[in-house]
Amino acid sequence: MPLFDHLGISVDDLPRSIAQFDPVMLALGCTRLDADDAVSWYRGVEELILFPAREPGTGPHRHGRVGWQHLAFAVESPAEVDRLHAIALGAGWTAVREPKLYPRFNDRYYASFVEDDNGIRFEFMYNPPRDEA
Repeated sequence: MPLFDHLGISVDDLPRSIAQFDPVMLALGCTRLDADDAVSWYRGVEELILFPAREPGTGPHRHGRVGWQHLAFAVESPAEVDRLHAIALGAGWTAVREPKLYPRFNDRYYASFVEDDNGIRFEFMYNPPRDEA
């Protein structure tokens, strides 16, 4: 059984957020499902859902405050980190940290961080077991 079934995120401008999330989520191998006043992407049983904020104009979320920190997506290679980072930037996300090694975690940890207009932060990361590095 997976640790999480779904993750719901409230956004200020649903159509704009769909335009930002869709290329990234599709590049991660997810399938999109539109619903009344929401959209989701799923891969297997895990699902990420965007909802319009109940109180428009209350964002963006500020990194470091109580609440959301970031969502990390494990990928198969440093090249995949680079590819997803570029796709996110092309869809209007902002680079928080460009792709690079993070030796403070370990000598194999390669990642990038991006943020959307709502302050939602994603990490694309490659962290193979030591024997695969």
